[in-house]
Amino acid sequence: MSCQELSSVNAGQVARVTVLPTAHCFETVNAETILEGALRASVPLNYGCSGGSCGLCKAKVISGEINKTRFHDYVRTEADKRDGMVLMCSNSAVGEVVIEASVAGGSDEIPLQQISATVKSITILNSEMALLHLRTPRTNRLRFLAGQSATLTVNQAHSAILSIASCPCDDHNILFHVRSTANNLFADYVFNQLKNNEVVEIEGPKGDFLFQESVNRPLYFFAFDTGFAPIKSLIEHAMSLETGIPIHLYWIGSTEESIYLPNVARAWADALDGFYFEPMVAHIDVANFSSEQESAFDAILQSVLQAKPELLQGDVYIAGPAGAINKAEIFFLEAGVPAAHIVSYERID
Repeated sequence: MSCQELSSVNAGQVARVTVLPTAHCFETVNAETILEGALRASVPLNYGCSGGSCGLCKAKVISGEINKTRFHDYVRTEADKRDGMVLMCSNSAVGEVVIEASVAGGSDEIPLQQISATVKSITILNSEMALLHLRTPRTNRLRFLAGQSATLTVNQAHSAILSIASCPCDDHNILFHVRSTANNLFADYVFNQLKNNEVVEIEGPKGDFLFQESVNRPLYFFAFDTGFAPIKSLIEHAMSLETGIPIHLYWIGSTEESIYLPNVARAWADALDGFYFEPMVAHIDVANFSSEQESAFDAILQSVLQAKPELLQGDVYIAGPAGAINKAEIFFLEAGVPAAHIVSYERID
Protein backbone atom coordinates (compact mmCIF):
# COMPACT_ATOMS: atom_id res chain seq x y z
CA MET A 1 0.00 0.00 0.00
CA SER A 2 1.39 3.40 -0.88
CA CYS A 3 1.20 6.45 1.37
CA GLN A 4 -0.94 8.21 -1.24
CA GLU A 5 -3.68 5.61 -0.72
CA LEU A 6 -4.03 6.42 2.95
CA SER A 7 -6.38 9.02 4.39
CA SER A 8 -5.25 12.51 5.32
CA VAL A 9 -3.59 12.93 8.68
CA ASN A 10 -5.71 14.58 11.35
CA ALA A 11 -3.14 16.09 13.71
CA GLY A 12 -3.43 14.83 17.26
CA GLN A 13 -5.49 11.77 16.30
CA VAL A 14 -3.94 10.05 13.30
CA ALA A 15 -0.29 9.58 12.39
CA ARG A 16 1.22 8.15 9.23
CA VAL A 17 4.10 5.67 9.34
CA THR A 18 6.29 4.67 6.41
CA VAL A 19 8.47 1.58 6.76
CA LEU A 20 11.80 1.30 4.97
CA PRO A 21 13.10 -0.42 2.94
CA THR A 22 9.78 -2.02 1.90
CA ALA A 23 7.84 1.28 1.59
CA HIS A 24 4.86 -0.14 3.51
CA CYS A 25 2.62 2.62 4.85
CA PHE A 26 -0.05 2.60 7.53
CA GLU A 27 -1.81 4.91 9.94
CA THR A 28 -2.00 4.83 13.71
CA VAL A 29 -4.96 6.29 15.55
CA ASN A 30 -5.54 7.73 19.01
CA ALA A 31 -2.00 7.11 20.28
CA GLU A 32 -2.01 3.37 19.57
CA THR A 33 1.50 2.00 19.29
CA ILE A 34 3.34 1.69 16.00
CA LEU A 35 3.10 -2.10 16.28
CA GLU A 36 -0.65 -2.02 16.94
CA GLY A 37 -1.21 0.18 13.91
CA ALA A 38 0.91 -2.06 11.72
CA LEU A 39 -0.94 -5.22 12.79
CA ARG A 40 -4.31 -3.57 12.23
CA ALA A 41 -3.17 -2.69 8.70
CA SER A 42 -1.81 -6.24 8.16
CA VAL A 43 1.78 -5.05 7.81
CA PRO A 44 3.83 -8.06 9.07
CA LEU A 45 6.48 -6.28 11.11
CA ASN A 46 8.88 -8.38 13.12
CA TYR A 47 7.92 -8.69 16.80
CA GLY A 48 7.95 -11.14 19.66
CA CYS A 49 6.22 -10.64 23.01
CA SER A 50 4.50 -7.35 22.06
CA GLY A 51 4.82 -6.41 25.72
CA GLY A 52 8.17 -4.64 25.88
CA SER A 53 10.30 -7.50 27.15
CA CYS A 54 12.06 -9.20 24.24
CA GLY A 55 13.28 -6.33 22.06
CA LEU A 56 12.44 -8.10 18.79
CA CYS A 57 10.31 -5.19 17.58
CA LYS A 58 13.16 -2.68 17.58
CA ALA A 59 13.02 -0.18 14.74
CA LYS A 60 15.18 2.74 13.72
CA VAL A 61 13.51 6.14 13.57
CA ILE A 62 14.65 7.83 10.35
CA SER A 63 12.51 10.94 10.66
CA GLY A 64 9.55 12.28 12.57
CA GLU A 65 8.49 12.33 16.20
CA ILE A 66 7.57 9.37 18.40
CA ASN A 67 6.22 9.24 21.95
CA LYS A 68 6.89 6.53 24.52
CA THR A 69 3.41 5.46 25.59
CA ARG A 70 4.14 2.24 27.47
CA PHE A 71 6.73 1.11 29.95
CA HIS A 72 9.04 -1.67 28.75
CA ASP A 73 11.41 -3.97 30.59
CA TYR A 74 13.77 -4.26 27.66
CA VAL A 75 16.86 -2.12 28.25
CA ARG A 76 18.14 -0.29 25.18
CA THR A 77 21.90 -0.09 24.88
CA GLU A 78 23.69 3.20 24.45
CA ALA A 79 24.29 2.18 20.82
CA ASP A 80 20.55 1.65 20.37
CA LYS A 81 19.81 5.12 21.71
CA ARG A 82 22.52 6.68 19.57
CA ASP A 83 21.14 4.96 16.45
CA GLY A 84 17.56 6.03 17.14
CA MET A 85 16.29 2.52 17.91
CA VAL A 86 12.91 2.26 19.66
CA LEU A 87 10.47 -0.52 20.53
CA MET A 88 7.44 -0.38 18.24
CA CYS A 89 5.26 -2.04 20.90
CA SER A 90 5.86 0.79 23.36
CA ASN A 91 5.97 3.93 21.21
CA SER A 92 3.40 5.82 19.18
CA ALA A 93 3.94 7.99 16.13
CA VAL A 94 3.20 11.69 15.86
CA GLY A 95 2.35 13.17 12.47
CA GLU A 96 4.56 11.84 9.67
CA VAL A 97 7.10 9.23 10.78
CA VAL A 98 9.57 7.14 8.78
CA ILE A 99 11.13 4.06 10.38
CA GLU A 100 13.48 1.31 9.27
CA ALA A 101 12.20 -2.11 10.34
CA SER A 102 12.04 -5.74 9.31
CA VAL A 103 8.89 -6.86 7.46
CA ALA A 104 8.23 -10.55 6.81
CA GLY A 105 8.21 -11.27 3.09
CA GLY A 106 7.27 -14.95 3.31
CA SER A 107 6.42 -17.84 5.59
CA ASP A 108 10.09 -18.71 6.07
CA GLU A 109 10.53 -15.40 7.91
CA ILE A 110 7.88 -16.19 10.54
CA PRO A 111 9.26 -18.29 13.43
CA LEU A 112 7.51 -21.45 14.62
CA GLN A 113 5.86 -20.66 17.93
CA GLN A 114 4.47 -22.67 20.85
CA ILE A 115 1.63 -20.88 22.63
CA SER A 116 -0.84 -21.90 25.32
CA ALA A 117 -4.12 -20.22 24.40
CA THR A 118 -7.46 -20.33 26.19
CA VAL A 119 -10.90 -21.03 24.78
CA LYS A 120 -12.94 -17.86 24.44
CA SER A 121 -15.96 -19.59 22.91
CA ILE A 122 -17.15 -22.63 20.98
CA THR A 123 -20.06 -22.09 18.61
CA ILE A 124 -21.74 -25.13 17.07
CA LEU A 125 -22.74 -23.94 13.61
CA ASN A 126 -24.45 -27.13 12.47
CA SER A 127 -24.14 -30.89 12.96
CA GLU A 128 -20.75 -30.94 11.20
CA MET A 129 -19.09 -27.59 11.92
CA ALA A 130 -17.97 -25.66 14.98
CA LEU A 131 -16.33 -22.25 15.32
CA LEU A 132 -13.49 -22.31 17.84
CA HIS A 133 -12.36 -18.93 19.20
CA LEU A 134 -9.02 -18.99 21.04
CA ARG A 135 -7.39 -16.10 22.87
CA THR A 136 -3.63 -15.91 23.12
CA PRO A 137 -1.82 -14.26 26.05
CA ARG A 138 -1.35 -10.53 25.53
CA THR A 139 2.39 -10.94 25.93
CA ASN A 140 2.70 -14.04 23.73
CA ARG A 141 0.53 -13.62 20.65
CA LEU A 142 0.60 -15.80 17.55
CA ARG A 143 2.49 -14.15 14.74
CA PHE A 144 1.29 -15.51 11.38
CA LEU A 145 0.51 -14.59 7.79
CA ALA A 146 -2.98 -14.78 6.31
CA GLY A 147 -3.72 -18.24 4.91
CA GLN A 148 -1.40 -20.15 7.24
CA SER A 149 -2.27 -23.07 9.53
CA ALA A 150 -1.44 -24.26 13.03
CA THR A 151 -1.45 -27.51 14.99
CA LEU A 152 -3.92 -27.49 17.88
CA THR A 153 -3.76 -29.93 20.79
CA VAL A 154 -6.61 -30.41 23.26
CA ASN A 155 -6.66 -32.43 26.47
CA GLN A 156 -2.88 -32.91 26.01
CA ALA A 157 -3.69 -35.76 23.65
CA HIS A 158 -5.78 -34.98 20.57
CA SER A 159 -4.26 -32.88 17.78
CA ALA A 160 -5.27 -31.52 14.40
CA ILE A 161 -3.76 -29.22 11.80
CA LEU A 162 -6.27 -26.48 11.04
CA SER A 163 -6.25 -23.39 8.87
CA ILE A 164 -6.37 -20.12 10.79
CA ALA A 165 -9.72 -18.56 9.91
CA SER A 166 -8.96 -15.02 11.04
CA CYS A 167 -6.86 -12.03 10.06
CA PRO A 168 -3.29 -11.45 11.29
CA CYS A 169 -4.49 -7.95 12.15
CA ASP A 170 -5.86 -9.44 15.42
CA ASP A 171 -3.21 -11.83 16.72
CA HIS A 172 -4.86 -11.94 20.17
CA ASN A 173 -8.07 -13.58 18.94
CA ILE A 174 -7.57 -16.61 16.69
CA LEU A 175 -10.43 -18.43 14.95
CA PHE A 176 -10.59 -22.00 13.63
CA HIS A 177 -13.32 -23.95 11.84
CA VAL A 178 -13.56 -27.51 13.16
CA ARG A 179 -15.29 -30.19 11.14
CA SER A 180 -16.71 -33.29 12.83
CA THR A 181 -15.84 -36.43 10.90
CA ALA A 182 -15.79 -40.14 11.72
CA ASN A 183 -12.97 -41.22 14.06
CA ASN A 184 -11.80 -37.61 14.50
CA LEU A 185 -10.91 -37.57 18.20
CA PHE A 186 -9.88 -33.91 18.13
CA ALA A 187 -13.22 -32.78 16.67
CA ASP A 188 -15.14 -35.08 19.01
CA TYR A 189 -13.45 -33.45 21.99
CA VAL A 190 -14.16 -29.95 20.67
CA PHE A 191 -17.84 -30.72 20.03
CA ASN A 192 -18.57 -32.64 23.22
CA GLN A 193 -16.04 -31.86 25.97
CA LEU A 194 -14.04 -28.67 25.39
CA LYS A 195 -15.04 -25.85 27.73
CA ASN A 196 -14.54 -22.09 27.85
CA ASN A 197 -11.22 -21.05 29.46
CA GLU A 198 -9.71 -24.49 28.84
CA VAL A 199 -6.15 -24.43 27.54
CA VAL A 200 -5.44 -25.34 23.92
CA GLU A 201 -1.83 -25.64 22.77
CA ILE A 202 -0.98 -23.93 19.48
CA GLU A 203 2.08 -24.76 17.38
CA GLY A 204 2.56 -22.66 14.29
CA PRO A 205 2.27 -21.05 11.91
CA LYS A 206 2.73 -23.41 8.98
CA GLY A 207 2.03 -23.33 5.25
CA ASP A 208 2.57 -21.22 2.16
CA PHE A 209 -0.99 -20.41 1.07
CA LEU A 210 -0.30 -16.67 1.11
CA PHE A 211 -1.73 -13.51 -0.37
CA GLN A 212 0.27 -11.90 -3.19
CA GLU A 213 0.34 -8.25 -2.15
CA SER A 214 2.57 -7.12 -5.02
CA VAL A 215 -0.11 -7.53 -7.70
CA ASN A 216 -3.13 -5.36 -8.48
CA ARG A 217 -5.33 -7.76 -10.40
CA PRO A 218 -8.97 -8.49 -9.44
CA LEU A 219 -9.25 -11.26 -6.85
CA TYR A 220 -11.31 -14.44 -7.28
CA PHE A 221 -11.57 -16.73 -4.27
CA PHE A 222 -12.96 -20.27 -4.56
CA ALA A 223 -13.73 -22.02 -1.27
CA PHE A 224 -14.85 -25.64 -1.45
CA ASP A 225 -16.61 -26.76 1.76
CA THR A 226 -14.25 -26.10 4.71
CA GLY A 227 -11.80 -24.38 2.39
CA PHE A 228 -13.59 -21.22 3.51
CA ALA A 229 -11.36 -21.07 6.63
CA PRO A 230 -8.07 -20.07 4.94
CA ILE A 231 -9.97 -18.11 2.27
CA LYS A 232 -11.63 -16.07 5.02
CA SER A 233 -8.21 -15.20 6.45
CA LEU A 234 -6.92 -14.11 3.03
CA ILE A 235 -10.00 -12.02 2.30
CA GLU A 236 -9.87 -10.24 5.65
CA HIS A 237 -6.20 -9.51 5.03
CA ALA A 238 -6.97 -8.21 1.53
CA MET A 239 -9.74 -5.99 2.88
CA SER A 240 -7.46 -4.57 5.58
CA LEU A 241 -5.08 -3.36 2.86
CA GLU A 242 -7.85 -1.11 1.46
CA THR A 243 -6.50 -1.27 -2.08
CA GLY A 244 -9.90 -0.95 -3.77
CA ILE A 245 -9.25 -4.07 -5.86
CA PRO A 246 -12.52 -5.97 -6.61
CA ILE A 247 -12.95 -9.16 -4.59
CA HIS A 248 -15.13 -12.05 -5.73
CA LEU A 249 -15.93 -15.00 -3.45
CA TYR A 250 -17.47 -18.23 -4.69
CA TRP A 251 -18.23 -20.65 -1.85
CA ILE A 252 -19.05 -24.00 -3.43
CA GLY A 253 -20.50 -26.46 -0.95
CA SER A 254 -21.34 -30.11 -1.30
CA THR A 255 -24.66 -29.36 0.43
CA GLU A 256 -26.38 -26.26 1.79
CA GLU A 257 -24.97 -27.08 5.25
CA SER A 258 -21.46 -27.08 3.78
CA ILE A 259 -21.79 -23.30 3.38
CA TYR A 260 -21.79 -22.97 7.15
CA LEU A 261 -21.13 -19.22 7.65
CA PRO A 262 -22.92 -17.52 4.75
CA ASN A 263 -23.85 -14.44 6.79
CA VAL A 264 -20.18 -13.50 7.18
CA ALA A 265 -19.70 -13.21 3.43
CA ARG A 266 -23.11 -11.59 2.94
CA ALA A 267 -22.18 -8.92 5.49
CA TRP A 268 -18.98 -8.20 3.53
CA ALA A 269 -20.98 -7.87 0.31
CA ASP A 270 -23.54 -5.57 1.96
CA ALA A 271 -20.95 -3.33 3.57
CA LEU A 272 -18.23 -3.09 0.95
CA ASP A 273 -18.25 -1.69 -2.56
CA GLY A 274 -16.41 -4.02 -4.92
CA PHE A 275 -17.06 -7.20 -2.91
CA TYR A 276 -19.15 -9.90 -4.56
CA PHE A 277 -20.34 -13.15 -2.97
CA GLU A 278 -22.04 -16.12 -4.59
CA PRO A 279 -22.80 -19.28 -2.61
CA MET A 280 -23.19 -22.34 -4.86
CA VAL A 281 -24.46 -25.80 -3.86
CA ALA A 282 -22.83 -28.54 -5.93
CA HIS A 283 -25.13 -31.40 -4.85
CA ILE A 284 -22.09 -33.68 -5.06
CA ASP A 285 -19.41 -34.48 -2.49
CA VAL A 286 -16.67 -32.11 -3.60
CA ALA A 287 -14.18 -34.03 -1.47
CA ASN A 288 -14.87 -37.39 -3.10
CA PHE A 289 -16.73 -36.92 -6.37
CA SER A 290 -16.64 -39.75 -8.89
CA SER A 291 -15.47 -39.55 -12.50
CA GLU A 292 -19.14 -39.56 -13.51
CA GLN A 293 -19.68 -36.40 -11.47
CA GLU A 294 -16.74 -34.49 -12.94
CA SER A 295 -18.96 -32.98 -15.62
CA ALA A 296 -21.25 -31.52 -12.93
CA PHE A 297 -18.22 -30.08 -11.14
CA ASP A 298 -16.88 -28.56 -14.36
CA ALA A 299 -20.32 -27.12 -15.14
CA ILE A 300 -20.27 -25.14 -11.91
CA LEU A 301 -16.90 -23.58 -12.71
CA GLN A 302 -17.93 -23.02 -16.33
CA SER A 303 -20.99 -21.09 -15.15
CA VAL A 304 -18.73 -18.80 -13.13
CA LEU A 305 -16.43 -18.26 -16.09
CA GLN A 306 -19.33 -17.50 -18.42
CA ALA A 307 -20.68 -14.92 -16.00
CA LYS A 308 -17.21 -13.45 -15.29
CA PRO A 309 -14.96 -13.93 -18.35
CA GLU A 310 -12.69 -11.22 -16.93
CA LEU A 311 -11.65 -13.82 -14.34
CA LEU A 312 -8.98 -14.91 -16.83
CA GLN A 313 -7.13 -11.65 -16.11
CA GLY A 314 -7.42 -11.95 -12.34
CA ASP A 315 -5.74 -13.85 -9.52
CA VAL A 316 -7.45 -17.11 -8.50
CA TYR A 317 -7.19 -18.51 -4.95
CA ILE A 318 -8.48 -22.03 -4.34
CA ALA A 319 -8.90 -23.89 -1.04
CA GLY A 320 -10.69 -27.09 -0.06
CA PRO A 321 -10.38 -30.86 -0.40
CA ALA A 322 -7.61 -32.22 -2.62
CA GLY A 323 -9.91 -33.55 -5.33
CA ALA A 324 -11.73 -30.25 -5.74
CA ILE A 325 -8.50 -28.24 -5.77
CA ASN A 326 -6.80 -30.45 -8.35
CA LYS A 327 -9.81 -30.41 -10.66
CA ALA A 328 -10.27 -26.64 -10.28
CA GLU A 329 -6.59 -25.99 -11.01
CA ILE A 330 -6.80 -28.03 -14.22
CA PHE A 331 -10.01 -26.26 -15.23
CA PHE A 332 -8.60 -22.75 -14.81
CA LEU A 333 -5.28 -23.59 -16.44
CA GLU A 334 -7.07 -25.03 -19.48
CA ALA A 335 -9.36 -21.99 -19.55
CA GLY A 336 -6.32 -19.73 -19.90
CA VAL A 337 -5.50 -18.47 -16.40
CA PRO A 338 -1.67 -18.28 -16.15
CA ALA A 339 -0.21 -20.72 -13.63
CA ALA A 340 1.46 -17.84 -11.79
CA HIS A 341 -1.99 -16.34 -11.16
CA ILE A 342 -3.34 -19.45 -9.40
CA VAL A 343 -2.69 -19.99 -5.69
CA SER A 344 -4.10 -23.14 -4.10
CA TYR A 345 -4.08 -24.88 -0.75
CA GLU A 346 -5.09 -28.39 0.19
CA ARG A 347 -6.96 -28.69 3.44
CA ILE A 348 -5.46 -31.53 5.46
CA ASP A 349 -7.82 -31.72 8.42
